[in-house]
Amino acid sequence: MSLLVPLYEHPADRPDAWRTVIAAAPRLYGVVLNPASGPGDSADPAFAAVAAELRAAGVRVLGYTDTAYGRRPHADVVRDLLRHRDWYGADGAFLDQAVSGPEGLAHYRRLAVAARAAGARTLVLNPGVHPDAAYGELADLLVTFEGTWHTYRSLDLPLSPHHCHLIHSAPAHATSAAPVHCIVPGTGAHPWGTLPYALDPGA
Repeated sequence: MSLLVPLYEHPADRPDAWRTVIAAAPRLYGVVLNPASGPGDSADPAFAAVAAELRAAGVRVLGYTDTAYGRRPHADVVRDLLRHRDWYGADGAFLDQAVSGPEGLAHYRRLAVAARAAGARTLVLNPGVHPDAAYGELADLLVTFEGTWHTYRSLDLPLSPHHCHLIHSAPAHATSAAPVHCIVPGTGAHPWGTLPYALDPGA
């Protein structure tokens, strides 16, 4: 088991949390870097410093890019990918709000090619639900669940070595059978501002 950590907090606001994440490097699949619902309009030195420390510790740095369920233009997504690479040295991409049905395959196939061309050695797609099987050919990791613990515990999801579950609003005893996962106590509109239980047992 390993952790994919989406810590959507500024390093200046949560320096201790970021130090905890960096110190946990051997246990991490990767960290999603999300300065401003994407790379932002200009480079942020604090995020660049954190990204450098993560890379030095051997952690995948995955640049967060919103695809708006296929509605964002290809060029806008590619611009974000290049900014993550150039400003933060991201060596991977986390494409959020991905389409899960076969109608989106052509669009995401183009994005996958663009991400690889932009230097993404690791590509994560996040439809947040179990997608059409063909998406498994595009990405290294598929987020096949993102949501609350209340919903998650009622589901019987297929599992594969390249599946990831992101679970929020969870109690401390919550578990996941997914090979890669993240379980946090955070709730509401901003649950990914909290550390996963695996890194903060006292949460």
